Amino acid sequence: MELNYVEIGNRIAQRRIHAGIKQTNLAETVGISNNYLSSIERGKERPSLEILVSICNALHVTPDYLLMGNMHSNNIPQNITDGLRLCSENDLDLILAIVQIMVRRSSDRWNSDNYF
Repeated sequence: MELNYVEIGNRIAQRRIHAGIKQTNLAETVGISNNYLSSIERGKERPSLEILVSICNALHVTPDYLLMGNMHSNNIPQNITDGLRLCSENDLDLILAIVQIMVRRSSDRWNSDNYF
């Protein structure tokens, strides 16, 4: 399997824009020049593994998203995982409580449907 660096660059640029991060800010965060980041986004340069991981961390995405375009992590849509990364600890506690209630409700419904 060959990596498509133009697509990888497009995904980096799209995610950066969606996150509201300027190219110069991302380049500074990653520790590379703006010109080099621009070349990566256009698919003209191939980032090292270290730089790719730094870009992933800065954009709050997984490497599989940038490399392969997988929009889901463990069947969870990327926009949900992106949103969760932006939540405070208190918000995450609330979300966990809501998810636990939903799981319990689904489990109770499944158990009641399967009784004879």
